[in-house]
Amino acid sequence: MEEHIDLLVIGGGTAGIVGAKTAVRLGARTVLVEQARTGGDCLWTGCVPSKTLLSAAAQAAAARQRTGAEPNYDAVRARIHETIRAIEPEDSPEALEAFGVTALHGSARFIAPGEATVDGKLIRFRQALIATGSTPAIPPIQGLENAPFVTSETIWDLPSLPPRLLVLGGGPMACELGQAFARLGSEVTLLARSGLLPKEDDDASSLVRSSLERDGVTVLHEEAARVSTADGTTAVSTGTGESVETDVVLIAAGRAPRVGNLGLDTVGVDCDDAGQVLVDGSMRTSNRSIWAAGDVTQYPKFTHLAGVYSSTAASNAVLGLRRTVSRDAPRVTFTSPEVAAVGKTDASGPGETTSTVTLQDTDRAVTEGTKEGFVRLVIGKRGRILGGTIVGPRAGESLGELAVAVSQKMTTRQLAGVTHAYPTYNDALWNAAIAHARSGLDSRLVQRATGALSSLVRRRQERRRRHGST
Repeated sequence: MEEHIDLLVIGGGTAGIVGAKTAVRLGARTVLVEQARTGGDCLWTGCVPSKTLLSAAAQAAAARQRTGAEPNYDAVRARIHETIRAIEPEDSPEALEAFGVTALHGSARFIAPGEATVDGKLIRFRQALIATGSTPAIPPIQGLENAPFVTSETIWDLPSLPPRLLVLGGGPMACELGQAFARLGSEVTLLARSGLLPKEDDDASSLVRSSLERDGVTVLHEEAARVSTADGTTAVSTGTGESVETDVVLIAAGRAPRVGNLGLDTVGVDCDDAGQVLVDGSMRTSNRSIWAAGDVTQYPKFTHLAGVYSSTAASNAVLGLRRTVSRDAPRVTFTSPEVAAVGKTDASGPGETTSTVTLQDTDRAVTEGTKEGFVRLVIGKRGRILGGTIVGPRAGESLGELAVAVSQKMTTRQLAGVTHAYPTYNDALWNAAIAHARSGLDSRLVQRATGALSSLVRRRQERRRRHGST
C-alpha cells in the first residue's frame, strides 16, 4: 500500500476486532492483520467453548443424578462446535470487510517507524495497535515435554473423555475445566500450588473448593516437580514426594504474551521481563505512534477488558485523545457457585469496612434451594462502595450493578435508595448496602438528632390535634 493507512491493527481477536471497528466508525482507514483465524482465543479456545462445556457438564451431572445416565462426551463436543459455528460469522473476515475494515491474512512485522510488512509486503501507517493476545504458558517441569499434556487451547481436541485428568494450576480456567470434566466423569486432581483462586476473597475460594470436592475433584496444594511417562502411564511427582498417576495433564498455569517476530525492538516498543507490552493509562506504548490492548499488555487478561481497552486505544490513536482506562476490572469465575468481583475485595485501607449478606438470608436463594454463597461489599469513607465479591448462582449477572456502583463512586446509602425487584438474587447486594447504611443510624450523634426530630414532629402533631379539637 503506497498510501499511509490511518490505523494498522495487528491481531484479529477481541481487542483487534473492537479496535478496528472503533477506528472505522471514527472515519479512519483501517487495516487488520491476522495470521491464523479471526475471533481469537475467546471464540475458538476460551470463553465460548469453555462456557458451553460448563453448561453441558452441569446438565449431564444433573441427568446422571436424576436417571443414572452416563454423559455422552461426543454430544458435548458436538454442542461446543455448534456453538462456535453459530458465533463465528460475527467475527469473520467477511463481517469485518462489510463493516469497512480491510482484513488481511498473514504475519505482520514492524520494520521501521511508520512501516510494517505483511508476509513481505510493505504497509505504511500513521498509527498502529498491537492486539496479538496471549498463549498458555508452559512451566519448565522436568519430563513434561514427553508427557501427554494439553492446554486450554488444545484440550478441545481430545477425542474421548480422559479417565484421569491432572490439572496444573488453581486459577479460574483450572477450576472451571476441572469441575466440568469431573462432572462429565473424569477422575480429576488439581495441583494448585498457591491454592484455589488466590486473587479472590478467602471465603469465596473456600466455597469453590468445597463445591469442587463434592463433584469428586481432589485438590492438592502442591507444586509439580517432575513428570515421568513409561508404558503408557504418566505420573506427576510433587515437591513433597507425592506421586499422582494420570492419563492427561492439563496445563492451566497462566498466559504468555504473543510478541515473537513482531519487530518491537526495531520501533522502540518496550516490554517487561515477562514479554508483555508496556502501556500507559491511555494504552500507548513507549513509541508514541503505537498502541496496544488485550492480553499482550500488562493488564488483566479478560475478554471484556480487551474490548473496552482497545476501543479506548483506537479512539485515542485516531482522534489524538488521551482518555484513560478504568482499573476497576470486573471478573467472573464460572464455577458452581460462580465467583464475581470488582474493585477492592478486602478492607485493607484506613477507615474501610465490609458489609456481608449470605444467600441463606436471601429469599430467592431459599426458594431455589441454592443457599451457598454471599455478597460482601468493601466500603470506604463516607460510605463509598470501593468494590466487593459476589458468590452464588448468576453472580456474574449481579456483578453489573456492583460495577456501576464502583464506577460511579456510589455510596451504600445511594444504592440502598434504589428500589429492587423482589425476589431476586440481587436482594443480597441491596441488603448489604442497606445494612451498612442503617449502621450509620446507630451512632450516638445520629440517634440524638433523630430523637430530637421525632420529638419535634410529635409536638407539632399534638398541637395540630388539640387545635383541631377546639
